[in-house]
Amino acid sequence: MGNCIICGIPVDGEICESHEEDAVFEFEGTSASQLSPGRYYRGTVDGYADFGVFIDIGSHVTGLLHRSELDQRLESLDWDAGDDVYVQVLDVRDNGNVDLGWSIRQREREFRGKLIETANDEFRPEDYGEEGSDDESSDAGSAADSGSDSDSDSGTESGSSADTTDSTADESVDSSGSQSAPDASSATEPVANGSGSVATESATTSTSAGAAETETSADADTATDAADVADTADAADDEPALKRTTVDAIENQVGSVVRLEGEITGVRQTSGPTVFELRDESGTVECAAFEEAGVRAYPDVDVDDAVAIEGEVERHYGDLQVETETLDQLEDEERQTVVDRLENALEREASPDDASLLAEHDAVAAVEDDLVDAATAIRRAVMEARPVVVRHGATADGYVAGAAIERAVLPLIREKHTRDDAEYHYFERRPLDGRVYDMDAATDDVTSMLEARERHGEQLPLVVLVDAGSTVESVDGYDLLSLYDAESLVVDDSNADEEVADAVSVAVSPSLAGEDVSDVTSTALSANIAALVNDDVREDVEHLPAISYWEDTPEAYTELATEAGFDETALSERREAVALESYYQSYKDKRELIADLLFDHDGDLAAHVSEQFRSKLDTGLETARENLTTQSVDGNTVAVLDTAAFTHRYNFPTTTLLLDALHRREREADSFVTIGLGDDELHVRATESLNVRDLGDAIAEAVPDAGVHVVGGEDGHVEFLPGERDAVRQAALEALDATLA
Repeated sequence: MGNCIICGIPVDGEICESHEEDAVFEFEGTSASQLSPGRYYRGTVDGYADFGVFIDIGSHVTGLLHRSELDQRLESLDWDAGDDVYVQVLDVRDNGNVDLGWSIRQREREFRGKLIETANDEFRPEDYGEEGSDDESSDAGSAADSGSDSDSDSGTESGSSADTTDSTADESVDSSGSQSAPDASSATEPVANGSGSVATESATTSTSAGAAETETSADADTATDAADVADTADAADDEPALKRTTVDAIENQVGSVVRLEGEITGVRQTSGPTVFELRDESGTVECAAFEEAGVRAYPDVDVDDAVAIEGEVERHYGDLQVETETLDQLEDEERQTVVDRLENALEREASPDDASLLAEHDAVAAVEDDLVDAATAIRRAVMEARPVVVRHGATADGYVAGAAIERAVLPLIREKHTRDDAEYHYFERRPLDGRVYDMDAATDDVTSMLEARERHGEQLPLVVLVDAGSTVESVDGYDLLSLYDAESLVVDDSNADEEVADAVSVAVSPSLAGEDVSDVTSTALSANIAALVNDDVREDVEHLPAISYWEDTPEAYTELATEAGFDETALSERREAVALESYYQSYKDKRELIADLLFDHDGDLAAHVSEQFRSKLDTGLETARENLTTQSVDGNTVAVLDTAAFTHRYNFPTTTLLLDALHRREREADSFVTIGLGDDELHVRATESLNVRDLGDAIAEAVPDAGVHVVGGEDGHVEFLPGERDAVRQAALEALDATLA
């Protein structure tokens, strides 16, 4: 019984329960299970990933501070590897993973007290040197008895060598303290190493200067032992080499020494071992090689090298891992054998098992081959352990389309990788501001991928543009990716430009096949790709195309949704809910929230969020209608809304979503045009076909000093200088008759 270091009340320990969060703890334990959820700990930055920061808590435990727990963007953190930070332990999972939370207190003096937490107890810092030593000794003894600590990143070390050395040392010191010769036979006794081959230990014998007969006898014994060793070595040479196994088979070989052959797809240095990620024809596994703490093992081995690894299969924080005993780079014929084996497996596995489409739809059928090519590229990236980065518009269609591909890819990643958190390493969905993959977005992606390669040895990703990036304005972004040999593909329902088809590896757009894109959405295309990528999720994504249509949903997709258990109300609620959530925190993927909205048949969440959507949209529409001016221009009814004056620019709904809804509800004739005029942007919606590029050219010709240019191609919008706003408005009205089809 002691007293709380903060309030002084009697407690069983050093701190009362109500003040645990006011103290910072220094962890001296050896296992994640010894941590206390809810407490704050001092940690050390181990490294970054796209989804968060790895923090070492003490010497033996590493936790993940997920980016969702940060109070700022991950990119804005100024932490470097080795920096001291303060975090809260939120949860210790059954598999040993540690979830960490952000602490606004990042200096020790900001806490009201400090304690040392060990495996069995807690101590005040001034008492730990004396009382804590017993606890430490106990922990060290336990670790020594077990031979190795599989939960430690500092590597594993066999105790047999140390035991032999200690035994020899004891025998070579007599009672008077003088050194005598060890027994020669024990000094050369064969010892089995971790890979199953036989090694020998030798000892050097020495005698005092006056014992010639003893020296002669030792020489004779040594000669005899040398012959025995030679015989043993010959026998070892006759033993068959360890037979190669595959990654998908090692789950049943925990505790056994295996041989794997494959390609290195990632290298990262931890505070303990070097972790190599190895891919063979069946999957990917991490292999830990220990030189010494924080020192790069096998420095000549890098990504794309073909290697053979022998080591013991273990579970590390619940994940399969190979404790590497030998790692050999393969050259010439051996390397080519591995390369050919991987390539054959890739060709076989990357092709979709079922190439059928979800439903009959002419616009989608026109690009069937392109859909298969896109699915093959995505599957191949997963097989090659390359990250897949999906960039999509921050709209309902963009989010649903991106989520469709996500639904298909994540199970494949879990299947191919042994790490529990692999899906966060190898798949990321990054919403895009607008529908152009500009240099800002491309620079962000290149910076992230180069940082991941430098810090974690990751391969360059496959970048997938969905519901965006199909017009010429995106070519510069693709060119930047290509300079680093990063592959990209685009899936979009817009009128695409041929220049984009030349800039990416695969371009999926019905317009490139000469099809009308008025009745197709990016989700209709992406859901089909998802079904091709992973046939197991085909039934999961069948209702998604129907969600993406605000009106005139093709009957084939409505039928699919009905068969999947989603009526029109359920579809509408999910569409509206995603539209609202895509606006808030638009730069985040909101993976779990979007999945709940789209795939939960219960629908309570979607119904609740959609109610908010309708309330906010109706308020915006009411204001817009009161300030809408309507006029007739050459037989066309044109409604103009001053969006700069009569919309809340930074509140929901967005200008584009508001104009879409306004155009659907206000149109009264076949020739109806809705124009939204902002400070420096002009958006237009028309019942007839309208090429915004032609409209922009006409405005630029009429107002040459307005700096007019079109963003987003034929389906985009016009940008101009604010000072020429009135002239642009008039020029746009005059140009409508010539540009409407």
